[in-house]
Amino acid sequence: MTRQHTAIIEREGDGYVALCPELDIASQGDTIESARENLREALELFFESASSEEIETRLNRNVYITQIEVAVA
Repeated sequence: MTRQHTAIIEREGDGYVALCPELDIASQGDTIESARENLREALELFFESASSEEIETRLNRNVYITQIEVAVA
């Protein structure tokens, strides 16, 4: 079984931080791809070890990713 989740990846210092906002799980890596793969591994470990109750408690289904226009003086 597979699950689809959001990954937000940001540059931080010399590396990258990857966050899954639905479960509030993060990881990091030296490249975008390594940060993404490390997040995938962290999520897989979470799903392997967490109970269904813990997954349900942590899972936030109301995550919206969008862009917003802001006036800048």
